[in-house]
Amino acid sequence: MSMIPSIKILTNSSLLFDVSHYSEPHILATQKKLWALAQHCKNSNEFIDLVPAMNSLTLYLKSSEMLNKWYNTLAKLWEEVDDYPFDSQHHQINTYYQGEDLDYVANYHQLTIDEVINLHSKELYHVLFLGFVPGFPYLYGLNSRLFTPRRDNPRVSVPKGAIAIGADQTGIYPEDSPGGWHIIAHTDACLFDSKAANPCLFKPGDTIEFVPVKGVSND
Repeated sequence: MSMIPSIKILTNSSLLFDVSHYSEPHILATQKKLWALAQHCKNSNEFIDLVPAMNSLTLYLKSSEMLNKWYNTLAKLWEEVDDYPFDSQHHQINTYYQGEDLDYVANYHQLTIDEVINLHSKELYHVLFLGFVPGFPYLYGLNSRLFTPRRDNPRVSVPKGAIAIGADQTGIYPEDSPGGWHIIAHTDACLFDSKAANPCLFKPGDTIEFVPVKGVSND
């Protein structure tokens, strides 16, 4: 598999830097390097916006005159850049393991409910990026024994605070929205507040721990 990044021109002032073809075991290391590349580009003050996604980075330049420079520079920077020493936060999320699909996930993997809860809650998760809806964290670190294909029929409405599994990732719905992941739990944590100085509870690079709580979620 090629380890050469793919760089595409999107418009006369934007680029897509893509390393999604990199091998699976290196997802987190690749993502950390992407954050470092994004920080390096930000420091240049030549971009309107930089949008990290899962193993890709979209770059929006202030001037189209700089397009060729960055198109020809990014691959070399990728080889030189080191992991960025960002300040990350650790979050403990109170989790009510009473999700609508908890039984399904347990049966799918021939596990007990308690085994699913233990496997899901014992891991340390890394926020790869935010997307889908504002504040939705795509989390890396799910135990492979819980990898579960997405639902054949997505729900029209998934409730705010739902914690769900989709393939090899887990995430938390910050608001009511459609969704095709399997809901295994709920939380009362507020993930997005448009009126706050920092609207999103999480940022890329943060770590998350799901803490099992007995009782019923208020959501």
